[in-house]
Amino acid sequence: MKTNRRAFIAKIGTAAACIPLVKFTPLTIIKPPKTFDFEISLAEFSFASELYTGKMSNMDFPERAKNVHGINVLEYVSGFFKEKHTDHNYLKELKQRCDDLGMINHLIMVDGGNIASIDAQERNKAVEGHYPWVDAAKFLGCTAIRVNLGDTMAALTGKKEPGAPEEIAEAAVDGYGQLLDYANKVGIQVLVENHFGLSTNPDWLVGIMKQLNQENKGFLPDFGNFCSERSKAASMDFKDLLNTECLHEYDKYEGVTKMMPYTKAISAKTYLFNENGEAQKTDFYKMFKIIKENGWSGKYVGIEYEGGIMRDLAGKPGYLSNDEGVSATKSLLEKVRRELT
Repeated sequence: MKTNRRAFIAKIGTAAACIPLVKFTPLTIIKPPKTFDFEISLAEFSFASELYTGKMSNMDFPERAKNVHGINVLEYVSGFFKEKHTDHNYLKELKQRCDDLGMINHLIMVDGGNIASIDAQERNKAVEGHYPWVDAAKFLGCTAIRVNLGDTMAALTGKKEPGAPEEIAEAAVDGYGQLLDYANKVGIQVLVENHFGLSTNPDWLVGIMKQLNQENKGFLPDFGNFCSERSKAASMDFKDLLNTECLHEYDKYEGVTKMMPYTKAISAKTYLFNENGEAQKTDFYKMFKIIKENGWSGKYVGIEYEGGIMRDLAGKPGYLSNDEGVSATKSLLEKVRRELT
């Protein structure tokens, strides 16, 4: 009996000694699943129809975003500053309003001179014209400004920019590079959006980005801005410009995929919604699966609803109002974020 008892105790001891191996070895190879998350920001252009007609001002934007939509991250548009971006008192008042509301100023979408002009004098003048916007963004506490590579007005009128794509790309590397260097000194990112003309071609954009080494470079892909050619407007009247049709469009899902390696923020553009609250022109689930699978580590996805301007200024029925469209886009983004997290 003593022998058997000793053998039994020995077996128990051996089993106990093995327990740590059984318990902890599997845990060392288990990795938590990757999470996918983003914060929702609001682009001022969502209220373009009211801003253009004077029913709303740039100063009203922070309170509208906070109190009506519960969004506290803002994306401004340069045109709605009414050339007051160099007015210290104006910027101070705007910042104070934001501070009082607890708002975060994310970026300013700057539509200025052509920093990709093949005319060196014109290009340099355009670059210098963007410097005050960098300074204004810094003062307001923004992290970035958004710029265009190309002549947006030429694209709107259907005219082609002078120069071959390769020549314009070379000019863009120079102009954009200069602006990046200036902005880098104050810690501001300079993001490029696919926005009219050659910039609707992501291959062209990526080719430029690869030639630049500045860390504050990046993309702001817009779901709705891959149209490379539109029908000719009947006139330069705002309503006629809005009523043009897209003739050639780069595949938006492929375009965003190609832009992802350099993407710092996202512009989630919407127009119309179906009865299920889904955007009609973009499959948000497909788009955000692409964004997630590419390992995007950015922070902000901006709502940019353009149905209101189509309804109010282009005279097209069937679109939601500005506030309704922003709310619908926010709900859709929250749903997609919830299901993909």
